[in-house]
Amino acid sequence: MESATAAPPATSATPAIRIRELCKVFKDHWTRKKKLVLDKVSVDVRPGEIFGFIGPNGAGKSTTLKIMTGLLFPTSGQVEVLGRPIAEKEIRQRIGFLPESPQFYTYLTGAETLSLVGEIFGLPRAEIRRRTDELLGLVRLHDARDLALRKYSKGMIQRIGLAQALVNSPEVVILDEPMSDLDPIGRREILDMLSALKAQGKTVFFSTHILYDVESRCDRFALLVKGRIRYVGTVADAVARWGSVENAFMDKVREADAESPPDPSAGR
Repeated sequence: MESATAAPPATSATPAIRIRELCKVFKDHWTRKKKLVLDKVSVDVRPGEIFGFIGPNGAGKSTTLKIMTGLLFPTSGQVEVLGRPIAEKEIRQRIGFLPESPQFYTYLTGAETLSLVGEIFGLPRAEIRRRTDELLGLVRLHDARDLALRKYSKGMIQRIGLAQALVNSPEVVILDEPMSDLDPIGRREILDMLSALKAQGKTVFFSTHILYDVESRCDRFALLVKGRIRYVGTVADAVARWGSVENAFMDKVREADAESPPDPSAGR
């Protein structure tokens, strides 16, 4: 068994995220094959870039993100973050994650929620207090720090979700629909935060249905349709070829539909 040594820092030549031949098959209670959700997905994400992950509903985006963060096991394939397998605890300590529909203890306040996450990561108390104050200000929830989460709006819950993803000062930030339930001002502020994270040298990987956000902020993106990667490249190349990310999206979806009809049982 491999010893539990600290993971070495990734070099500039090491992908921040490396996904290879990732497959996921969900089975029924009799262990019979039910649905192939991911079909040999391979993507490299470079250190320090903002990487978008797009696709229609049912493409397998959330499943991919859950495997990337160790919440689901793949049927086959590998995921490495900062040059090490995602199964290693030391690597998961260096990741921040916001799920699509974050769930919290609603009787806790915003400040208590961030403190709890800091304790889970084993941060010193002084560091937890500093990070809590800093992050509540960052997501514009400082005035609601002592308000129970059950009294938060959907947009406020999304903001506290982003804050908890940053408590441990992660090197890689993985976000599933981070702009969900936000008004235009809130969405712009979150996008500005993603740009600020990039400026700090962090790698940001996020899924979204808002294609303009990908076009305006991402360095590169991947398009997933029916569990398969249909495009990986720079925003600039996609715009030069199709005119917009939206046009690229529609072209690749039509291409996939021509290969096979839509499957209503596809995974998320």
